[in-house]
Amino acid sequence: MSRYRVAVRTLCDFTAREGDLDHRFTPAPSAQEGIEGHRLVASRRGEDYLAELPLSGEYQGLRVAGRADGFDPNANRLEEVKTYRGNLDRMAANQRALHWAQVKVYGALLCAEQRLERVTLALVYLEITSGQETLLTQEASSTELQAFFTDQCQRFLVWAEQEYTHRLRRDEWLATLTFPYPDFRPGQRPLAEDVYKAASTGRCLLAQAPTGIGKTLGTLFPMLSAMPRQQLDRVAFLTMKTPGRRLALDALARLSAPSSSPPTSLPSTSTPPISSSLSPSALVSPLRVLELVARQKACEYPGAACQGDACPLAAGFYDRLPAARQAAVARCWLDRDGLREVALAHSVCPYYLGQELARWADVVVGDVNHWFDSHALLHGLAQVNDWRVGLLVDEAHNMVERARGMYSAELSQQRLSRLRRCSPPALAKPLARVGRQWQALTKEVTTDAAVSQRYHLLDTLPSKLVGSLQTLAGAITDYLVEHPDAASVELQELLFEALSFCRLAERFDDHSLCDLAIYGRGDAVLGLRNVIPADFLAARFKAAHSAVLFSATLSPFHYYRDLLGLPQSSVWREVASPFSACQLEVRIRADISTRYHHREASVAPIVEALSDQYQRQPGHYLAFFSSFAYLEKVMAQFQLAHPTVSVFAQTRGMQEAERDAFLARFTPEGKGIGFAVLGGAFAEGIDLPGERLIGAFIATLGLPPFNDFNEALKARLNARFGQGDDYTYRIPGMIKVVQAAGRVIRGPEDEGTVILMDDRFAQARVRALLPRWWGRVKVLGENS
Repeated sequence: MSRYRVAVRTLCDFTAREGDLDHRFTPAPSAQEGIEGHRLVASRRGEDYLAELPLSGEYQGLRVAGRADGFDPNANRLEEVKTYRGNLDRMAANQRALHWAQVKVYGALLCAEQRLERVTLALVYLEITSGQETLLTQEASSTELQAFFTDQCQRFLVWAEQEYTHRLRRDEWLATLTFPYPDFRPGQRPLAEDVYKAASTGRCLLAQAPTGIGKTLGTLFPMLSAMPRQQLDRVAFLTMKTPGRRLALDALARLSAPSSSPPTSLPSTSTPPISSSLSPSALVSPLRVLELVARQKACEYPGAACQGDACPLAAGFYDRLPAARQAAVARCWLDRDGLREVALAHSVCPYYLGQELARWADVVVGDVNHWFDSHALLHGLAQVNDWRVGLLVDEAHNMVERARGMYSAELSQQRLSRLRRCSPPALAKPLARVGRQWQALTKEVTTDAAVSQRYHLLDTLPSKLVGSLQTLAGAITDYLVEHPDAASVELQELLFEALSFCRLAERFDDHSLCDLAIYGRGDAVLGLRNVIPADFLAARFKAAHSAVLFSATLSPFHYYRDLLGLPQSSVWREVASPFSACQLEVRIRADISTRYHHREASVAPIVEALSDQYQRQPGHYLAFFSSFAYLEKVMAQFQLAHPTVSVFAQTRGMQEAERDAFLARFTPEGKGIGFAVLGGAFAEGIDLPGERLIGAFIATLGLPPFNDFNEALKARLNARFGQGDDYTYRIPGMIKVVQAAGRVIRGPEDEGTVILMDDRFAQARVRALLPRWWGRVKVLGENS
């Protein structure tokens, strides 16, 4: 009976890699191009050709499985297909050796399964641009291949035994995991129980839970508790911003620490916990925790190429990787500092060591793009290794906009123009062709438009421009393959823009819009804007065993279900707030309109409202506006009328140190009003408990601007869901409003005031989107 399972690719990555890390700029085919390349090769074979052939076998309790790219029974030839660009001779020897190892392992599995005495092994290298195949073959006997398979398995077996033992220890420890505090906070236990049920039933859960109940710990604890019972291989805690990663790591550290108080555990299910003869440590958690950090933040040699002759941590990387990997998994706790310490101790790159350890960690903490982006690391590993994954997505109210950004692209005419002036001769013609298509497009869209009109929505993709762009991307790719030292930043950026745009153009449908913004002569931006990320994300949610999305503002449910592509079986829960209405006074100023054409008239009453509340109860407040221009106008009038009141403001392009200084002004004893933009850095994700912040003024509904793009978005969402106005304007705006208001009450002892300044807040359909725990909201000036 097999005790450990490994994918063929993972096995060979482990046993057959050696030499330098080499990530020099060599444009590679996209995942979609790779898939299409494999299909092309299969289409050229006979009718009996078996593509994507599943194969598996065992060696001393180690089960090895995977899908061979193709087998031609008539030629008795097993093929491993690899796509590439440019000159095949430039492929590194260690990469070629890895490919041979993979096809040999598949050959051994095939011979054993079909009782073949011999087989022809073939590496099929397909040049993605020309479609030309290069076929490299070896004749091999079943005996030779079995010996090779045995050797690879033996080299992996010690690691497999270690991983098997680790899994037993991990699951036994998790089966007895206890809550690290004597009791749950109010609302935290119902959240934890809902997460546990979602993990146990393999469903997607959307949990709206108020700030202050401990959502991070309240979701991690139950997901980890369910991990052994549901045989989850990995848990991924995904965040929108860096502070969310730190909160997750702090919660994991607390769960791993010995408890000094009587624990409280979740109720067990009828499924018995996994146990073994091993006993979990009472002091040290066997849980492997990894923090994934962006490459630019983890790089020790900025500016150096990721290759052996340019970076000392890339030279001999794979030769030193086994020792570094072993040290890392023995350490278990691999946050950014821990991973860096292990990497530098073994002279390997911290970033790429982290990429390797994503294969072996139990809990991975990182950005949402690691699962949901088109090139997501964790999703790719889960597919290759057939993992059962539990996802936890923090601050999920941001997921719609983040996902839209993942599947959108822009193309700059200015970048093209700059490059044309200094381009190498080999690129002159394709660059000129794209330039002509740019000019033709701008002329076409401006013929019937007003001279001053800058923004244009296109009914269809500009096929001629996209075609010339594809040709240019191929030409740049070919040039850089042949001239790697000519990979300037400008050239690479243009290539990345072109490739991203062309890949999304291939999937262009009613989930996206195409637009052209013209800022001046020779200065235009062509955009592919994803508006319904559901069409891209549905498969990502389906690939997870269970997904839990949580936030303080995660309603209405249908908005997220529709736009994110959540499964029909998804469940929405609202956790009762631990706060009471008596803690927060909410007033609506229905005598004020912040509509654009009323802005000038609104300044005086807003200044008066700020002053009246401040005089009534001096302290620290935040005042939120729809734009910097609006903010600056109101603040200037306030300063003139009330020069003794301390005021300070968010500014455009604030750096991190300036943001920290802004927040540092909110001291418990201080007084003043901070002016900020709704939806900006100070409208969510900041914590100013107690008297550091006693109130907020919100002088906007947060509605996206009324323009051609949003009107087109509205029409598209209305056609798909029948909710165009709500999904485009009202719901996104009110999410921002509720997030900003949520800065006021952060703990059970906090008290404060929120003043909503606009008559539209008094409308029933808008008030329905306010948190229920706010209770009765006072409406002032409704009949004035």
